[in-house]
Amino acid sequence: MKPTQFGDRKTKLPKSVRPDEWHKLIKVIPKKDRTAIIGFLLAYGAGMRISEVIRCKPEHFRNSKPPSIFIPESKYGVERVVPVPKGFRKEFLKELPLKKSKRTLQRKFKKYAKYAGLNPKYTFHSLRHGFATRALESGIPLNQIQIALGHADIKTTGIYLKASPDDLLRSYEEKW
Repeated sequence: MKPTQFGDRKTKLPKSVRPDEWHKLIKVIPKKDRTAIIGFLLAYGAGMRISEVIRCKPEHFRNSKPPSIFIPESKYGVERVVPVPKGFRKEFLKELPLKKSKRTLQRKFKKYAKYAGLNPKYTFHSLRHGFATRALESGIPLNQIQIALGHADIKTTGIYLKASPDDLLRSYEEKW
């Protein structure tokens, strides 16, 4: 994709895992590979960075209504709260913290993404981009997505406004 202008810098549009691709990805992961399932679920379903996924502990999960995950050590030292992903099972807490390196999780993502036939340019971070894009397309306000992602500047989150032309195309079809 071509870089797009945001302010005074050029930024490439994020490569986001789409909901249909997410389902393909999850289907190819063997049930015994709990590290991949848990790691991918936290990134896609809660918008967590790979470093946050690796450091996530059971005590970070809050029994609030709705349930949430407290992230104490985010990028730039920002604390934040994110939703517990749909499909996250209580039994997964026993597996935390994940006893794998960032690199191992990245390799697992590349391997399973290839098996699922996803875009070869996707990275583990594409799961986080997928969370943001899906949240925006679901109608969650941009400022709330900014908080969930831990972005200091709304301009950083604003890139997701241009991530997918799907809303434009749907609106065009409905209105014209």
